[in-house]
Formats: sequence, structure tokens, C-alpha cells
Amino acid sequence: MPSAPLVLVLNAGSSSLKAAVVDGTGQRLWQGQRGWTIGAADAAGPVPQEEAALAAWLAEGLASWRHDLALVAHRLVHGGERFVEPTRLDPVVIGELEQLIPLAPLHNGPAIRLIHWLNGWLADQTLPLEAWACFDTAFHRTLPEAASTYAIPASWRHQGLRRYGFHGLNHQHVSQVVAVPRLISCHLGAGCSLCAIREGRSVATTMGFTPLEGLVMASRSGSVDPGLILHLLRQGVEPAEIDAALNHRSGLLGLSGLSGDMRELRRAAGEGHAAARLAIGVFRQRLLEGIGAMAASLGGVDAIALSGGIGEHDDQLLAELKAELAWLGAVQIRRIPADEEGQIARLCLSASRPA
Repeated sequence: MPSAPLVLVLNAGSSSLKAAVVDGTGQRLWQGQRGWTIGAADAAGPVPQEEAALAAWLAEGLASWRHDLALVAHRLVHGGERFVEPTRLDPVVIGELEQLIPLAPLHNGPAIRLIHWLNGWLADQTLPLEAWACFDTAFHRTLPEAASTYAIPASWRHQGLRRYGFHGLNHQHVSQVVAVPRLISCHLGAGCSLCAIREGRSVATTMGFTPLEGLVMASRSGSVDPGLILHLLRQGVEPAEIDAALNHRSGLLGLSGLSGDMRELRRAAGEGHAAARLAIGVFRQRLLEGIGAMAASLGGVDAIALSGGIGEHDDQLLAELKAELAWLGAVQIRRIPADEEGQIARLCLSASRPA
């Protein structure tokens, strides 16, 4: 039997759901992933067959651990300006979170739908677990005003249109593993972002109001000239089409016309695929520019940490970065496995304990 309380961690996407039973050290006792339609942004409502399949999947995964669970913890991408700490979910908080869905509809919407469904399922299972949430934006609450503010009219800024930053849960985890004064955390996976961390605090990051800003990603464009968007709008391209193209048909996929998976692009580039080579080149160029900007924000660098699927496993990228960043001097470049689920469990367990 576990010697410490366990946490059911849930990470809802628009078309997939990750779940894990995690202890206070981050060890996973059970984990799984499945596709789902309950969270789909265009879903009219839960489909009974899908509800039944999801319930059966969770019941099987939790069978050995249900009596040791202390709480359930949800990952929400966007906490806005209000939610900057692990937060217990009650009807009032959930109502406030629903107001934030427009800030991240592809991420927060499915997470809120899951929270509602799971609350009912837990009641049916007579599992009276407290529900908590952690926010990917929370770690970036320490961004200086100059780093979080867009140079836009005051009336827009007063609407909360600012840089929030994302991947904060993993950036925070990385900063605790690589405890140096000046750290650049590189979260490089399907989504990519950098974070400049000084003494454990986020001081600059590449993502902004949404997870679309910054580096080239698997299918997301990263930063583009706003004038390009205006040009497309003037041509009559609908906002929904621009949204879909920038989020789902750009990035490595859009550049290569082949795949958003760096492993496939490496293989194709090795076989002479010109567009795959271009995709890798643009990805690397933006990454190097971003690292340079983070280094300037920190006034120097003690370590660079690579995390996420690409950061942890792409040997060629590691070699290229070591060569092309030699100008930074004696800087260690380390690979750190991502651990969002473990970080969520630790944060929520700590927050749920009486002061």
C-alpha cells in the first residue's frame, strides 16, 4: 500500500485525455491516455457511449488505488490574471473559470467540460475527492511588467490583453531540477516555448496572450507579423480559417508539407527532402534567436535545459546547440524529462494541506 496520499491528475486536450495516479514524489503508479469527444470544442454534449467508455477506463485504472486517493487535480492551460496558485474547485471558482474559456478555447473548454463530468462520476462512485486545478500560466505571474505588456492601446490592455506565457508547470519543474541562478528552460515538443528563469522566477518567456506566439511548433506557426494577418483579413479570409491554419496547418507541418514530427523530418531530411530541411532550419533559427533573447533578459546564462519530446530525445539538435551556442561560454546544456503530472500532484498536495 502507498505510504503517502495519491493524486489523480487529469490533463484534458481537445481530442485526447491523459490521466495518471501520482504520489507526492512524482512517481506514476498508473497512467493512461485515450481519445475522447466529450472535450471536443464543437461537441453538443457528452455522448452516452463515450461517457460509458470513459467511466469504464477510469474505473479500471483506479481500481487498485481508489482508497488511497487524496484529491483529483486538473491541468488548465490559462488562469488569466485571477488564478496564479493551485486552486480548489468549487461552483464559484468553476463559474469564474468558464469566463476564461475564450482566452484558450481549445484547452480550457475541454478541461471545464471534464471537470463537470468528473464531479458527477465521482459522486456516482462515492469517491468524495476534493478537486483542484493548476494553471500553466501561473509560473509566469512573476514576469516584470515590461516583459508582460504589449505595446497596444490602453483600452485594449485594460481588457487583460497581455502576455501570460504557458508551459509554466514544466518550466517550474525544470527550474527545481536545475537549480542555478540563471537558467533558460526550453520546452520543445508539439508545443514549444522558452523561459528565462532567474533564481527560480520566470522573468521572460516566448509565448504570450495565447500559446500561438513564439517558437515554431509542430503545427503552430509561432510568431508572425501582425500585418500578415491583416493582409489576409483584407483579402477576405475568415478569422476561423486563419485560426485553423495558424494552429493546425503551420509550423513544422506547414513548412515541410510532410509532418509535424521532428523524427520524421530528420529521416526525410537525411534522404534529401528539401522542405524537411527547410522546416528544421527555420525551427533551429527561431530557437537560436529565442535563446539569445532569453540570455539577454538574464544578463548571462548558467545552464540551458532541454525538455519535451524534441528537447529530450533529438541528439542532432543537442549537438547543433552545443556548437552554435559556444559563444555563450561555459554553459551546461542538460536534458530534463518533462514532469507536468508530478508537478501538478506536488503543488496541489502542498496547497491542500492546512497552513
